[in-house]
Amino acid sequence: MIAAISLSTNIPAGSTNITVTSGPNGTKKHSKPLTSTLKWLAKSGKLDEALRLIESSPSRLTFTELDVEAYSLLLHTCISRKSLEHGQRLYLQLLLSKDKGNNHGLLHNPTLKSKLITLYSVCGRMEEARSVFEDGLEDEQIPVSVWVAMAIGYLRNGYLVEALLVYCDMLIRFVQPGNFAFSMALKACAELPELRVGRAVHAQIVKSIEGPDQVVNNALLRLYAENGCSVEVFRVFDTMPERNVVSWNSLIASFARRDQVFESLDSFRRMQGEGMGFSWVTLTTILPVCGRLTALNCGKEIHAQIVKSTKRPDVPVLNSLIDMYAKSGEIDYCKRVFERMQSKDLTSWNTLLTGYANNGFIEEGMKLFDLMIESGVRPDGVTFIALLSGCSHAGLTDEGRRLFNKMKLVYGVSPTVEHYACLVDLLGRAGRIKEALDVVERMPMKPTGSIWGSLLNSCRLQGNPYGTWVCANRWISTDCDK
Repeated sequence: MIAAISLSTNIPAGSTNITVTSGPNGTKKHSKPLTSTLKWLAKSGKLDEALRLIESSPSRLTFTELDVEAYSLLLHTCISRKSLEHGQRLYLQLLLSKDKGNNHGLLHNPTLKSKLITLYSVCGRMEEARSVFEDGLEDEQIPVSVWVAMAIGYLRNGYLVEALLVYCDMLIRFVQPGNFAFSMALKACAELPELRVGRAVHAQIVKSIEGPDQVVNNALLRLYAENGCSVEVFRVFDTMPERNVVSWNSLIASFARRDQVFESLDSFRRMQGEGMGFSWVTLTTILPVCGRLTALNCGKEIHAQIVKSTKRPDVPVLNSLIDMYAKSGEIDYCKRVFERMQSKDLTSWNTLLTGYANNGFIEEGMKLFDLMIESGVRPDGVTFIALLSGCSHAGLTDEGRRLFNKMKLVYGVSPTVEHYACLVDLLGRAGRIKEALDVVERMPMKPTGSIWGSLLNSCRLQGNPYGTWVCANRWISTDCDK
């Protein structure tokens, strides 16, 4: 007699029928209908119903390609929803089945094992992911996909060294790495940064039978760009059979990082000339270059491309646009872009505030600061550096002093050496040398040479020989301590 299975009424009719055939060994039940039902539930996102079905008939867990596909779909849904509870319930059923002597192969199937590791890693449970990974590690030959899943899990959670150790352990066990493993290792090397290991991975890529794909080449570009290896960047870029937007972004970022602004712009124009288009990352990289060069026309061309784009620009791109206009002295454009932003973050406010301060519009900056507080945006250290610097250049000594005092008391921002440097410069420009010296003497951290240099210049301009002598000696002693 066939046991009844309780299912939701939402399940398609006919999917619960069980096929029975007669053979030499008697009646045999096929699991195909169960597998089809599980696949449908997984694709529909009905994890609770799928798990109840499995838990109500654990004896029907089998090891066929169809079953692996069904369980893989269930785990994939768990991963996409970060549903740790459902994934653990499915894992428990696999463990119980193993304890009964069944389906050892199903539990150790590479696809399911990789997905279990991925599920635990996306949920930040690296100890459980490692436990799944090590189960059977010594008894069987684990394929490269499982190793890569474990390494990516570490990488996803910021354990860069551990990710590389997994990669090295894989090599020790003579598991041949593929492009997925190469790209993972290169990403870890770029973020550490670990150029020496990255070069070793590059050597393995060259020796590999499988040629590097675009993802691996882009990872190589990023590795060498992050470490300022311009020769290697050009070599990899020129030998790439195909280039995408990410490839060009890495090249442009490599130039920008070394302040090779003209080369950055030239690469951007070459990219456009080849009809490659751009991403928001491209514009976030090239707009600061335009700001450094005060290349207003180029910046306006990019702005026009943003306006014409069918996609909505993200906040970092618009922040970069405000910064470019601010550095070019076009405050009206800054304000226009800022006001039309549908969403703003703290950087948006700080960028416009810095633009006002650096271009001598401190009164507008103060009004913007008040509006920022009214909007519920909490200021940070960058906010007060912009305000104090603007007050210093505008001669608003008392206002700057009040802002400095309110930093910690009202807004909970602890002054850093940069804030003290702004305050000393503010007082020095106003001729309040003694007060500035008192601030320097009472600083909770050691004054830097730039602070003494700024105060020395103020003493010289104010004709204060004693202050000049004191500051010069302290400046010299600060440099000697280095």
